[in-house]
Amino acid sequence: MTASTDRLVTANIALTLDGRYNGPGGPEDFAAFVPFVTTDVARDHMSRMWATATTALLGRVNADGFLGYWPSVADDENADPRDRGYAKWLVDTEKVVLSTTLTEAPWERTRIVNAPAADVVTELKATGHGDILINNSATVIKALLAAGLLDRLYLLVLPVIAGGGQRLFEDGLPSSNWTLTHQETGAMGELAMTYDRTS
Repeated sequence: MTASTDRLVTANIALTLDGRYNGPGGPEDFAAFVPFVTTDVARDHMSRMWATATTALLGRVNADGFLGYWPSVADDENADPRDRGYAKWLVDTEKVVLSTTLTEAPWERTRIVNAPAADVVTELKATGHGDILINNSATVIKALLAAGLLDRLYLLVLPVIAGGGQRLFEDGLPSSNWTLTHQETGAMGELAMTYDRTS
């Protein structure tokens, strides 16, 4: 059996009131999310989630989007300092991208792994230090919820009912208990919450 460090596996995602992480138009439908992701509450929430993380675990699609966008923010002196902070962290930190098609990483400080998310996280927990952050990669988060491997959830809950789209929490997940360790409400009714797993 592999020894484990005290690394926490953390995940961040924005959800509508009806539990969707995208809209009825499909995986690219984020229209309902746009007004809320640049609020002070959302930006402070983002700063909290990466503050103790030293590894970013990403799905391939999310990696393409994130690593195509955030590096330019790191160099943008006019960007919000909280956005620049996350961008610089993402550029500089260790990145592990799950992919069945890529063989070489097109990004610096990145390794490609073709393996189940649960296996990769188990390996990462056995070495290194600092938290392992899965930011908005819903398929990875779902796999780790199903495997019971998430220690902390950062949720940004939006005061919107999407009426369609993909759900994060599906039937069949193992039961678990969580404690609310942080909560903040934004001016538009968005809720930033941090939940730590207790059992």
